[in-house]
Amino acid sequence: MALAFRLQKSPMPGFGLGMGITLAMLSLIVILPVGALLARGISYGPEAVWATINTPRVWAALYLSFRLAFLAALVNLVFGTLLAWVLARYDFPGRRLVDALVDLPFALPTAVAGIALTALYAPNGVFGSIVRDLGGKIAYTQWGILIALIFVGLPFVTRTVQPVIAEIEQEVEEASATLGAGRFHTLRRVILPLLLPAALTGFALSLARAVGEYGSVIFIAGNLPMKTEIAPLLIVIKLEEFDYDGAAAIGIAMLLISFAMLLAINLIQIWSRRRIGHV
Repeated sequence: MALAFRLQKSPMPGFGLGMGITLAMLSLIVILPVGALLARGISYGPEAVWATINTPRVWAALYLSFRLAFLAALVNLVFGTLLAWVLARYDFPGRRLVDALVDLPFALPTAVAGIALTALYAPNGVFGSIVRDLGGKIAYTQWGILIALIFVGLPFVTRTVQPVIAEIEQEVEEASATLGAGRFHTLRRVILPLLLPAALTGFALSLARAVGEYGSVIFIAGNLPMKTEIAPLLIVIKLEEFDYDGAAAIGIAMLLISFAMLLAINLIQIWSRRRIGHV
């Protein structure tokens, strides 16, 4: 049974050239590196890959990385959306400065961010000393890792949601109010459905960035095995020991878990778009 593909015509020429460039870049940047990683795992052997992954230290590092990355993405989903709403809907002194500061984690090298966060939250730092006097500790604990992941992932949510908020006409909210809906009802039934696809995209981007984050975490984490050791650090340790097969095995585990999480988020995003009639 032959399959027929119907291409939607576009007034702009160059479909063949554009598709060729797209596939070439996608192959060089994404498909080939991922394929090389999987090929390394196949040559290593499924049993050997599983034996490398199935150790308490590796499971602890994977659980720590994905758990804190998910929590950081959730925090960024809430506060990044709120920040985007304030920047898009309100005009206040210093708004442009705040808007520029949102992009700071994009431009700041991750190692510099890690050193700065450690200086702030270390026991002798500005914020760390306050927490120390209260009997707590942030740096060199999982709390420090969480703060670093929130820092690097916040702009992804804000910059994804902000244009969508700017496009929502305030007349929609006014119409809802004139029909007797309260503010919470308008937010839940009118605004949030429109923001959900973009918010989920920002959440997925923030999660993906947090899962693979290394530079800003190693300085503030403490890097204690079974406690504050993240999976990317464990891969670097394997590479420094010239255990390339072991590093590839942990990389494959992170790849499969990340793919499953992002696939679930994309399915939810597709469902949300269909619900509001965008697809």
